[in-house]
Amino acid sequence: MSGNRRKAFLVSAALVGGALLMTTACQNSDAATDAGAAQDSSSTASAGKTGTPAGSSTADTSQGGNGKSSGATGKGTAEEAGSGNGKPVGQTCGANDIAWSTKSESQAGGYILITAKAKPGITCYLPAVLPTVAFGSDGTKAGPAEQAVGKQIKLSGNTAAYAGVNPKTTKENGGKELDSIIVAVGNDDPNPASLPVGTITVDRPIVTNWHTSPKDAVPVK
Repeated sequence: MSGNRRKAFLVSAALVGGALLMTTACQNSDAATDAGAAQDSSSTASAGKTGTPAGSSTADTSQGGNGKSSGATGKGTAEEAGSGNGKPVGQTCGANDIAWSTKSESQAGGYILITAKAKPGITCYLPAVLPTVAFGSDGTKAGPAEQAVGKQIKLSGNTAAYAGVNPKTTKENGGKELDSIIVAVGNDDPNPASLPVGTITVDRPIVTNWHTSPKDAVPVK
């Protein structure tokens, strides 16, 4: 091989070798880039799996211990707690929830019939306790005309409850002359009602429980 051919062959080999080296370097660089991108993608995916999903709350888990809220549901909770047996107890009537009326009756020596109805739009319960009835400026209270208290009565619409008041149970003359009575639903009622009854003589008064029939509200002691 002549000198010129040998020189040309060496130059050609060098060029081919350089091109191969450059190609290999580019391939290695691309592979490294692809590997890095794949690693970043894998890390991101892993982080997405271990992180908190969008829109979820960790408060429920920390409070309830099982991913559910440990708070009360709201409706009925207060009523159930008040009843002691899981049954709703409803709203207790107050004197200002009731439309009152009175009527003088001649039976049993004379007494006052009290009628209680819920005002329009109100539903409430008269508790199984003796009505609180007082007379005069000194607040003389009527005692029980029955041995045991009655049952709870639900007032709504036209449903009525009745109680009978005998203002004088003594046979002797005397007593306080009054023309109204004070009625409350229990001793803790903050809004007792003053009801006109005409002129009556009060001495050791008594009152019945609440009843659903006026015939059962005759105060006989």
